[in-house]
Amino acid sequence: MSDLNEKEKDNIIEENEDVSCDDTNVDETSAPDVAIDKKPRKNSALSSFIDYVELFAIAVSIVLVLFTVAFRTCTVDGDSMNNTLIDKEVLIVSDFLYTPERGDIIVFHQTGTKNMPLVKRVIGVGGDTVKIDFDTWTVTIIDKNGQQQVLDEPYTNIERHHVLRGVHEYVVPEGSLFVLGDNRNNSMDSTDSYNVGYVDCRRVLGKVMIRVSPVSKFGIVD
Repeated sequence: MSDLNEKEKDNIIEENEDVSCDDTNVDETSAPDVAIDKKPRKNSALSSFIDYVELFAIAVSIVLVLFTVAFRTCTVDGDSMNNTLIDKEVLIVSDFLYTPERGDIIVFHQTGTKNMPLVKRVIGVGGDTVKIDFDTWTVTIIDKNGQQQVLDEPYTNIERHHVLRGVHEYVVPEGSLFVLGDNRNNSMDSTDSYNVGYVDCRRVLGKVMIRVSPVSKFGIVD
């Protein structure tokens, strides 16, 4: 009898060993709650913050490089551009993808041995004929196609006297500019062939874009 009981026990054990668990039959609602580790979330937030800092640093670097390459600051020296620009005002000048046009205010290196930077307004470009009546300070432009226009210049500071009298014509060579100061009676410009004359476009440092000082006059210059 005892032998039979031992055999029955063995059969029961063997039958239990053949039982397998199918995970699909487990009731998930009965599964115990699992504690969520919050450390990965913190690491993710830190990583995102570092990414933002890196992007900001890259953007600042790009702006600084662009500013260094494409922009420069210049300070007005003298009264030749009164009342548009006043002595000691600080300007931002850019030559980035720039081609001078009539009416632009530019900074350029003076022709000749002095090589000083000057600030003037472009009146004529290559191929233009510039006619100036120094008695009335009327400026007429005749372009290479023969189109003629009398300039409307509300920005000028003019007194009705000048060392030159009558009408003078200036034919601007290709690749050059004819420039005048807005303070027409006190300006060393293209009417002075010895000190300035026609300005080679390669000597242009850029167009005056913004006045940054004094702060009360901050803004675009035109």
